[in-house]
Amino acid sequence: MGGIQASLSGRYAVALFDLAREGKAIDTVEASLATLRDALAESADLRALTSSPVVGREAAAKAIAASAAALGLDPVTTKFLGVLAQNRRLGQLPQIIRAYRDLARRHRGEVSAEVVSAHPLSGDQVDALKQQLRTRVGREVSVDLSVDPQILGGLVVRIGSQMIDSSIRTRLNALASAMKG
Repeated sequence: MGGIQASLSGRYAVALFDLAREGKAIDTVEASLATLRDALAESADLRALTSSPVVGREAAAKAIAASAAALGLDPVTTKFLGVLAQNRRLGQLPQIIRAYRDLARRHRGEVSAEVVSAHPLSGDQVDALKQQLRTRVGREVSVDLSVDPQILGGLVVRIGSQMIDSSIRTRLNALASAMKG
C-alpha cells in the first residue's frame, strides 16, 4: 500500500478502503465505484460537476448526493463522495477509483491485467482469456477491458510491468522493419 499512499488520490482511496473493510463492504463499494466510473464516462454533466472549479462546496455536495441516489450507490460511497465535495476533491475521482480497485484486488489476492482488443470481447472470450492468464501467472486475474480499433486485431495485455503484444499492428510494423533490412 505504500506506493498508493504516496498520492493524494491514493490516500483518499486507502481511507475509503479502510472504511469499506470495517463495514465488510469492500465488494459493494467497488461495485458502486464501477457504476460511478461508468456514469462519469457517459455523462458530460457529471464530469463537469466533478471537475468544475466554479461549483461551490455546498452545491457540489448536493448535486453529488442526488447523483449518488440516482445511481443507487451504497451509503459508504455516498458519504465518501460528500466528503470529497466538501474538500473540493471530486476532480480526483478517476484516480481514487483506480487506486481503490487496486487495493480491493490485492486484498483478494488477484493480479490485474489490462487488455486492449480491436473489438469488444464476448463473455466466453473473456473467460478463456482469464483462464489462460491464470495459468500463466499462477493466481486469479481480474481483467480491465478496453477497445482500440487501431490495433487492427489480436490483443495487447499488460500485467504489472509485463506486456504481451499480439496485435496485428505490431506484427505489421515488425514485418515492415524486417523488409527494410
